[in-house]
Amino acid sequence: MVECQGPASVVFSPDLTDYDFGPTHPMSPVRIDLTMRLADELGVLAGPGSAGRLAVVPAPMADLDLLATVHGDAYIEAVMRAGKTHEPDLAFGLGTEDDPVFDHMHEASAHIVGASVEACRQVWEGECLHAANVIGGLHHAMRNRASGFCVYNDVAAGIQWLLDHGATRIAYVDVDVHHGDGVERAFWDDPRVLTISLHETGQMLFPGTGFATEIGGPDAQGSVVNVALPPGTADSGWLRAFHAIVPELVRNFEPEILVTQQGCDSHFEDPLAHLMLSVDGQRATYLALHELAHEVAGGKWVAFGGGGYAVVDVVPRAWTHLLAIVGGSPLDPAVETPGGWREHIQQRMGRVAPGHMTDGRVPQWRDWREGYDPDSWLDRQIDETRRVVFPHHGLDPSAW
Repeated sequence: MVECQGPASVVFSPDLTDYDFGPTHPMSPVRIDLTMRLADELGVLAGPGSAGRLAVVPAPMADLDLLATVHGDAYIEAVMRAGKTHEPDLAFGLGTEDDPVFDHMHEASAHIVGASVEACRQVWEGECLHAANVIGGLHHAMRNRASGFCVYNDVAAGIQWLLDHGATRIAYVDVDVHHGDGVERAFWDDPRVLTISLHETGQMLFPGTGFATEIGGPDAQGSVVNVALPPGTADSGWLRAFHAIVPELVRNFEPEILVTQQGCDSHFEDPLAHLMLSVDGQRATYLALHELAHEVAGGKWVAFGGGGYAVVDVVPRAWTHLLAIVGGSPLDPAVETPGGWREHIQQRMGRVAPGHMTDGRVPQWRDWREGYDPDSWLDRQIDETRRVVFPHHGLDPSAW
């Protein structure tokens, strides 16, 4: 296992949870509070009396110039206006069921952008080797439209900041259950950015895109990679797809920095999708991405959160594992969740919290080199992505 070879951080301020679409919306900010509480009580975060190696640094606010690197002026003005008047602006996707308007929407959304850009800055300028922003990962927002619970696209802003500050090769890997369409669109025709998204097929799930044949613009063919997974895909199939696609492409691309989005809505308890991963399978993914960052990018790794709507049972455990890995000290999956954390959930939410950091699974998968099964929907999807994308990178889709 690769150890973190330098300081690591999580960018966080409590008021980041002001990004709040209301009490009935699936993306409750309580998931962030519970994640940071769990990470703190398990000793993941650095602080008095803690052996944690993950420093908590404050989140700055993104200014208008920074937002304008990835969003149009008219859209930014519409967000600002809607957050003051509370009036929908459906031309910009504001006021829909997915993206209802709320008080100070612009400020709350810009704060998340500022946090994600700060995480990128810390890694790029050498202050940290790894950095995270778990409330970030709002990968659906488009240049001129809110979409899928996302108002501003903090991931695109972070990647654009890296490009504007000298990065020439950035690999972005998105493991959210939903296609990372907003980030893909932002860099559709930019060969400096390799975007890879593994997600439940758009045949079954929002946003209805992300098929193998979507490979980038005319000047960047093959820079967009999509693996559309069948509903019901569990740890073994998901990890088979990941290892058949991601490491080889990222190694070949030779990025200077790895940026990743770890939406944990691929879990079998998530209410909005149909994949069947466990927390253990998700943890195996985070470990693999950490290893890859050290192998290909000198350890430079920026990790974001994303989707995740089982706000008690899944999100805090998944992202605490992520933060522990970012900090260089992965948690034993068998460790118990702290009693104080469980008591807090019982008192605040009337819920029984998970007792351990594991779902009791041991992730295993069959290596792609062991054979392709044309009768398997999963294998057909993996094979199509390899056949469509790999030749653009000078790689043989049938060879290793």
